[in-house]
Amino acid sequence: MSASSPDKRITRDDIEAKLRQVAGDVDDQVEAARPAIVTGAVLAVVAVGVLAYLWGRHRGRRRSAVVEIRRL
Repeated sequence: MSASSPDKRITRDDIEAKLRQVAGDVDDQVEAARPAIVTGAVLAVVAVGVLAYLWGRHRGRRRSAVVEIRRL
């Protein structure tokens, strides 16, 4: 920050301009990272779905009864 003279007051417009500048920088970074975030979220959902399916198959095979029918 630059040193300012004590007689110069900071106005509401100065604060709003600085906040808009900072918010603009953050918005630009979010927009740049959005494709990577969406791709990561989709991959995570798919991975959870596949793991749940495989875990369910494993439990189903382990807990299912084997019924043998014999004809006399």
